[in-house]
Amino acid sequence: MKIWVASEDIADGLAGLPGLDIAVYDGRGPVPAGIGEVEVWVPPLVPVRDVPGLLAGMTGLRLLQTVTAGVDPYLPHLPGHVTLCNARGVHDAGTAEWAVGAMIAVLRDFPEFGAAQQRGAWSWHYTGVLADSTVLIVGYGSIGEALERRLSGFEVEIVRVARNARPGVHGQDELPDLLPTADVVVLLVPATADTAGMVDAGFLARMKDGAVLVNAARGSVLDTDALLAELQKERLRAALDVTAPEPLPPDHPLWTAPGVFITPHVAGSTPASIRRTRTLVCEQIARYISGEPLENIITGHY
Repeated sequence: MKIWVASEDIADGLAGLPGLDIAVYDGRGPVPAGIGEVEVWVPPLVPVRDVPGLLAGMTGLRLLQTVTAGVDPYLPHLPGHVTLCNARGVHDAGTAEWAVGAMIAVLRDFPEFGAAQQRGAWSWHYTGVLADSTVLIVGYGSIGEALERRLSGFEVEIVRVARNARPGVHGQDELPDLLPTADVVVLLVPATADTAGMVDAGFLARMKDGAVLVNAARGSVLDTDALLAELQKERLRAALDVTAPEPLPPDHPLWTAPGVFITPHVAGSTPASIRRTRTLVCEQIARYISGEPLENIITGHY
């Protein structure tokens, strides 16, 4: 069975499984030979340049196992006979940890103090604080649960929102009434047709003055121009690990907007994520070979 994987680390983990013809393809070098014979593809963290073209050549593909929770680069182009599975859970720790760090960084003015340090300036002033805040988690799945666990010692109130309401979790249709109550709004929704542009001018206008928007979802979820307008008025602040466009061009006005802290899509880029990705992929391929039920199968839009 021919399988393409995203890294040597994953290839090494699969080496003990029988009957595998493994090639490493990280999307940067030449496409390996035998594309039509590939039965299982584990694509890299950063999507390859021509996903539709590559999938069109994989006439023997039966399983696509992503190393990300998001599947939006692949879902629209995948034939119906191919099973699509995501990596739900492997990036929970890193992304949740980034979200906590990012909201604290913005509330406590860490970027401003860092800039003052470079100038050798003792820039004393009061800052915000996470304690006694209301944190609204929009997209309450496994990462949201991990985030709540990490916030449990910070003396905050957690408000949970998912696409559909369930006990203890509000439905997305309740957001207009919930946004004005939140000091921090964390975006963790998947990138789908329904979430594209959901954080628009109206959404931002409902947030309270001085609130912090934290985007650890996808850049497509947020209307960049609408956010820029709020940042330039200094009404809202933001921490962004994802942007639209991405990568953010050097001359983009978002870089210099007041009150924004930007990282280059690194929330899940940690040693813990690498270890957990390898474990998940190796266990999943072992299930596939033995005919056992697969985990994290994507059905419908997500």
